[in-house]
Amino acid sequence: MDFSEPLAYRMKPKTLEDYVGQEHILGKDKILYRTIKADRLSSIILWGPPGCGKTSLAKVISNTTKYKFTRINAVTAGIADIKNAIDEAKNVLLNPSGRCILFIDEIHRFNKLQQDALLPYVENGTVILIGATTENPYFEVNKALISRSMVFKLNPLTTENIYEVLKKSLTAEQGLKDYNIKIEDETLRKIAEVSNGDVRTALNGLEVAVLTTQMDKDGYIHITNEIAADCVQSRKAIFDKNGDSHYDNISAFIKSMRGSDPDAAVFYLARAINGGEDPVFIARRIVIAAAEDVGMANPNALVVATSAMQAVTMVGMPEARIILSQAAVYVATSPKSNATYLAIDRALEDVKNKDTGQIPMHIRNAPAERNETGRIWSRV
Repeated sequence: MDFSEPLAYRMKPKTLEDYVGQEHILGKDKILYRTIKADRLSSIILWGPPGCGKTSLAKVISNTTKYKFTRINAVTAGIADIKNAIDEAKNVLLNPSGRCILFIDEIHRFNKLQQDALLPYVENGTVILIGATTENPYFEVNKALISRSMVFKLNPLTTENIYEVLKKSLTAEQGLKDYNIKIEDETLRKIAEVSNGDVRTALNGLEVAVLTTQMDKDGYIHITNEIAADCVQSRKAIFDKNGDSHYDNISAFIKSMRGSDPDAAVFYLARAINGGEDPVFIARRIVIAAAEDVGMANPNALVVATSAMQAVTMVGMPEARIILSQAAVYVATSPKSNATYLAIDRALEDVKNKDTGQIPMHIRNAPAERNETGRIWSRV
């Protein structure tokens, strides 16, 4: 074991029995568990947030299968790497089965042309594809690949899952067994909780805590709550302003205002701000909610929201957070009416699809003429 490797890497599971979490797809009665155990895997896409175990599951499969296992990363790989993997798979001398399992990490980073290059080999069975992605594959992965694969959604690990891995790392040969560590279960659980479902963050934090703490006179490294908090830092928010979590969070923010839940609206606003979301973008969503969801039930909400957007533009962060919070709470606590929203949409539908006739004469713009004094007057 190379102990220069990070603890999170050394603690990756080698078998399905070592794997922690994701019981909804890896329980002993579940199809993914059975196909891995029987080595009858078909192409799959693993979709989930960072640190939930996608790469670890691929490693388990590589240790289980009799097929040649090849791993590439879509960030650095191209079509040439795909072709090399396929050529090796088809080489009867090197690979008598003529098939390979190709694990592509960050598969959503492949463009359409690169994904298309995989299609014929996935279809004819030369390649058993395992794609891993943090983005929604139904949006980011070629639909033809999706139709030939099973998509499995991996959830963030629970605090109990991560606590179990941390506990195991203290006694595992490849973990921290060689260090005399004293740490309370409460401290381990705090690390697990702060990592927010990302076991990699938890293990990295624990390792930093151990490696940067001096051994005490009693021969032990004592990891206290304070040391752990300093090494893991603040609670890790799962938020990527360019990815799925951006859309999920802003959707939750809008629906919280629409559902008249000011506490939830402020919570999702805080997540967006903490994740680096553009405050003007947030303000625009509040303006839209004021018009679409509050409408004529409280017309002043639109005045407050537009004033807030102007104020955010003038003031900027960090003070803009206060303005956004005030506007979001105002919209959330206002009575709701979507009558004007429905009215304009129905009217547009009529204008586009129906014969709406001519404008009645009595409300047309009347023709105007000049009288002898040169003043404009109307016939009507």
